Amino acid sequence: MTLDVLVPQRTEQLDTQEKPVNWQRPSGARSTPTEAPRWSVEAVQALLDRPFLDLLHEAQAVHRAHWPEGDIELATLLSVKTGGCPENCGYCPQSAEFDTGVQAQKLMPVDEVLRAAQAAKDAGATRFCMGAAWRAPKDRDVEKVAELVTAVKGLGLQTCATLGMLEPHHAQQLREAGLDYYNHNLDTSPDYYPEIVDTRSYQDRLDTLAHVRAAGISVCCGGIVGMGEMPVHRAGLLAELANLSPYPESVPINSLVRVPGTPLADAPPIDPLDFVRVIAVARILMPRARVRLSAGRQQLGDAVQALCFLAGANSIFYGDKLLVTGNPDVEADVRLLQSLGLKPRQTFATAAAPSTGDACCSH
Repeated sequence: MTLDVLVPQRTEQLDTQEKPVNWQRPSGARSTPTEAPRWSVEAVQALLDRPFLDLLHEAQAVHRAHWPEGDIELATLLSVKTGGCPENCGYCPQSAEFDTGVQAQKLMPVDEVLRAAQAAKDAGATRFCMGAAWRAPKDRDVEKVAELVTAVKGLGLQTCATLGMLEPHHAQQLREAGLDYYNHNLDTSPDYYPEIVDTRSYQDRLDTLAHVRAAGISVCCGGIVGMGEMPVHRAGLLAELANLSPYPESVPINSLVRVPGTPLADAPPIDPLDFVRVIAVARILMPRARVRLSAGRQQLGDAVQALCFLAGANSIFYGDKLLVTGNPDVEADVRLLQSLGLKPRQTFATAAAPSTGDACCSH
């Protein structure tokens, strides 16, 4: 069967951003002649509420249209500075506010980071992300991380960092060091955000993303589901991400890892099919983004992960742990990808650019 059969022809061109297959502007969506289409929460909720198989069919069609090679990006995340964070994010075992058994550590030296990066590359990863548990790094901190970025870049890996809030000059310094991506998740919708953290505002997160964009660094930005939110809050998160102008090049979707000692340790788990729905809608709203399965993959199991790939996920965090929480081991990931006939991305020569534009990697 050819792609032409699977993917209906488009009949109109969007202002600045490509639309999903079978795209019709929802009644709740807004746009201007100079902006990408603006998705309302109601319009996104309507997508989330679609019959499951219909939603997956559309998401797969969008995915095939924009990612015909069908490869999976393998990214590895290393905690280069663990614990002692002054933020009170309810999901995070690295917060100094909570007793989770995570001990505060200093920034890792360059040689240790390089050994970890080389091991990640040898295992097949093409992107290496360095996470540090800071609220906002100081000038001296950014100088040290810039050294790490340059060193890892020298191994031929794509580089990413998540360090907390950035000032404009910090973003520029990291860009000059060779940083390719900066991760700064929105976590959840604006209206549910105060239930998760109150030491930082939603606008603080948006400001950091703006500084990263202005410096010319690609954006890695997603969120976490399963934190006790309602479906409308998931719709709100996806709408915020899709309405960023441009939307992120990389969108990590995390399933909450419930860590004893954190306020969300007893949060009810998200229904696995609802998690797949979030992946599918992310793919439809942000067709050229790498949609990444991030924290919580270990608890999803192979069958649900396979559905996520069908729904348009095309990146995974790959390695033994995500910052301080467990992750499926490399051998298991290799077996899963092979059983599904999925091929890892072999190069990062060109990052996937948008059409206009963790309990995880979530600072």
